[in-house]
Amino acid sequence: MPQYDKADVERRMKGAVESLKSDLSGLRTGRANVTLLDPVVVEVYGSNMPLNQVATVSAPEPRMLTVQVWDRSNITPVEKAIRSAGLGLNPITDGQTLRLPIPDLTEERRRELAKLAGQYAEKAKIAIRNVRRDANDSLKTDENKKEISEDERKRLETEVQKMTDEMIKAVDDAASHKEKEIMSQ
Repeated sequence: MPQYDKADVERRMKGAVESLKSDLSGLRTGRANVTLLDPVVVEVYGSNMPLNQVATVSAPEPRMLTVQVWDRSNITPVEKAIRSAGLGLNPITDGQTLRLPIPDLTEERRRELAKLAGQYAEKAKIAIRNVRRDANDSLKTDENKKEISEDERKRLETEVQKMTDEMIKAVDDAASHKEKEIMSQ
């Protein structure tokens, strides 16, 4: 049974790209986006829960997020979690709703965020290259076990490289789009 599995390789490479897109969506661009609060974890009921499991997040205005806390007793922990998340947001409590004005980004902060987007992209590229290496190792193993010929191995390695190139291009496109979005505010 050959070790090389094209569908698995493709799934793992696409997973790296999706992970990057998820990371990039959390980078603040100066515009209100509900995904900005995705990484926030709140300590309630004796455990840590994602913010979206204790409140509803919405963006009623381009530069304002609102967090509607479901249980009145969770307002303080939610406020504390948002303040300590390192997002540069200061919640304003208004009954059971927290309003989060999105401050303007300074030029320096924009450059930091663009650099961070580049770092996220580099991590995704490394993950994709690791998947490529694993696939090529599997192909060599298959050839050594005489399950595939040398020509077949070379053809499949070319196929893996083509997939790698496509995924790296997707990573570059996503990162440059995000960098433009950050710098154009």
